[in-house]
Formats: sequence, structure tokens, C-alpha cells
Amino acid sequence: MRDMTEGSLFSHLWRYALPLILANWLQLAYNAADSMIAGRFIGRQALAAEGIAAPVMNLVILAVSGLCIGAGVFMSERYGSKDMVSFRKSLSAILKAGILMSFAVMIPVILLTPLICDALSVPAEIHGLSTVYMRITFLGVPFTFIYNALAAAMKSVGDSKRPLRFLAICSVMNIILDLILLGVFHLGIVTSALTTVFAELVSAALAARCMLNEMKELVPRKEEWTADRSILKKVMGYGLPAALQQAVQPIGKVLIQSQVNMLGVSTIAAFSAVSRIDSFALIPEQSIAASIATLIAQNRGAKKPERIRRGFFTGIALEIAYGIFIGIVILFSGRYLLSLFVKGSEAAEVIQEGMAYLSVMIFIYTLPGLTNGFQGYCRGAGRIPVTIFCTFIQISLRTLGTYLLAARTGIRGIAFASGIGWTAMLLFEIPYVLIHMKHMEEQI
Repeated sequence: MRDMTEGSLFSHLWRYALPLILANWLQLAYNAADSMIAGRFIGRQALAAEGIAAPVMNLVILAVSGLCIGAGVFMSERYGSKDMVSFRKSLSAILKAGILMSFAVMIPVILLTPLICDALSVPAEIHGLSTVYMRITFLGVPFTFIYNALAAAMKSVGDSKRPLRFLAICSVMNIILDLILLGVFHLGIVTSALTTVFAELVSAALAARCMLNEMKELVPRKEEWTADRSILKKVMGYGLPAALQQAVQPIGKVLIQSQVNMLGVSTIAAFSAVSRIDSFALIPEQSIAASIATLIAQNRGAKKPERIRRGFFTGIALEIAYGIFIGIVILFSGRYLLSLFVKGSEAAEVIQEGMAYLSVMIFIYTLPGLTNGFQGYCRGAGRIPVTIFCTFIQISLRTLGTYLLAARTGIRGIAFASGIGWTAMLLFEIPYVLIHMKHMEEQI
């Protein structure tokens, strides 16, 4: 566990963020492994089908796990103020509410999958594959929630290493299973989906086992599982806005995907590949933001406003430095990264489309770093509704820009639209956070 109310701010931020970065990369890795292996061993249609399913899956999974983000902020505050009874009650509240919500969302989505594919204008040649893949992967939603809820509790007390360990085990296991079952036995896209669900089940089981055996002080006592309406109200007051914010982003991505689907299978496959690359590139920025949020929440609980200010600006400096670094990395490695997703005669067209997108993104990766940093401040300060509004601005303009530009400029227009959305978001976030900082003593 890590108490961020004392000690070096820079050390706390990067030491907390590094395991988060690795953990999130690993989580993406066992999803990306499905796409890479499916694209290379099953073909372009399988890669496109998984790309179509991805934003829909993220819509549900991120909305559910968003509860954990909000609850984690509240638990960080309780930990900072040394109130462990409220901490444990908040964990029990989010587990009970979240598991119910997971099933309430999962079942209708599985039943309505064919209609969802119709609404997304999925080409007939991959409609069946997309439907099957989507239905199977949604079976893992409850496991994903349980893992994220327990991981949020661990992260709220400054422990980001244990979640990394669990995901490392699951990622390696998933990749090995995919290589054997798809690469050697050629079992198809159904197996690809099943291995992902199995990995999610294992990650939830490992987190639960660790919590029960190694972090007993965080486990709710028998009497703390009883419903406490005041705690539940506070937890959901943090969790539901965070869930809504997490859902807004993938809703826009679903709309963007529907526009991409009209540009042909090669562009769909290219966008699927660059979306995976984007996800890997942006993970450190999101992880630094999570580190900022935890540091601010703990110090808010400890009532240390000056430490909050200094911690935030240290985090923003990290975000800017990383944004410049990743742009340079992708400038020189983009073509190779794209080649990991496709091979054969169809690869050249997909790689050309993907490079058109990345040639724009390399110049603007600092923008999402800044927006994530400001969002981290707002989350840690308990201003989660502000993050919803800012995210809504960003994804609305990004979606509108895609609809206006993609038909004229192709996949490159989607990258320009992303830059427009992030810039608009910053125009609101920067003055809001600076004004809030001026009056921080009144807020804590």
C-alpha cells in the first residue's frame, strides 16, 4: 500500500503509474492478441469482425467498470482520512450494485446483438462472424467487473502492483491459448472469443484470492455487507457519473465505427489495427491521470491543498513529456506495428490506410495527455460531473468531425476529427481547473 499524503510527489506519481501502465498494456495485449492472431491465421474478415465488435464491447464494459473508477476515488478519500470502516462498506456496496448491473446489461445486449450489427451497417460478409464474436465476449462482463472492483480497491490504497501481476498471468495464458488453438488447430473466431472470456474469469478469481489472503484489512467484515444507504448513496454518487462518462466515449466510437464501416473492408481492418495501436499509445497518459486522481483524492481526504496543486502540475509535466515521446516512437515504428495485424496480398492496402491515419496522430498525442491530466484532477477532486461534460464535448465534436471529413478524406479525416475534439475539451478544462485551484481550501 502507498500513502501519497507524504513523500516525493514525482516518485509517488511514476511509481504508482508504472504498474498501471504495464497492467493496462497487458489487458490490451490479450485483446490485441486475438486480433493479431485472428487476422494472421483466420483472415481479414475475422480481423474486421473483431474490430466492429470492439467499440460495442467497450461501451458496456467501460460503463460497468466506470462504477469502479468513481468508487475508487471515494475509497481513496476514506483511506486518506484513515476511515477504514467506510472504506470497506464502500467496497461491499460497489460489489453488490455492480454485479447486478453487469447482468442487467449483459443479457439484453446478447439477445439484441443481431440488431446492433444491423444498426452499425455491418457488411453482410462479416455480419455472422461479428454477431457470434460479440455474443460470446459479452459473457465475460461480470468477470471484468469483479476484477475491476477489486483492483480499484487495491489501487485506492496505492497498490498498483498486484493488479499488474494478475493481468500478466492472464495475458500470457490468453496469448498461448490463442497461438495453440488458432494457429495450430485452426479452431476459428469462436475459440478466440472464448479464450478472452476465460482470461477475464481467471483475472477475477486471482484478484479475489489475493484480497482474501493477502489484504484482509480491506475485505468487508460480515456486518459491513449489510446495506448502508448513506454509503451506497455516496459511492453511487461517485460511481454513476464516472460510469456515464466512461459510456459517453464508446458511444461516440460506435457512431464513428458505423461511418468507417461504409469505407470498405480494408479500411475497417486498418481502423481496427490503428485503434489497437492508439489504445497502447494512450495507456500511459490514462495511467498517469489515474495516478494524479489517486494522489489528489488521498490528499483531499488528508486536507492538504498545497500538495494537491504541486502534485497536479508534476503530473501534467509527465503527460507532456510522454506525448512527445510516443509521437516519435510511432513515427518510426508505425508501419512495422501495422504489419503485425495482417499478412499476404491484402496487407499492403491495409498498411497504407493505417499509415494515413497514424501520420496525423503522431503530431497530436500530447493533446489527449493534457486532457487526461485535467480529467485526473477533476476525478480526484470529486468533480466527476465536469469530466462527463468535457468528455461529451470531445466525443461529440470528434463524431461530428468524422461524419464531415471521413467521406471526403478517408481514414485521415478521422484522425483530424480526434484532434478537434481534444482541443475543444482543453478549452473548457484549463480555465475550470485553474479557477477551482484558486478556491481549493473552500472545497475540502
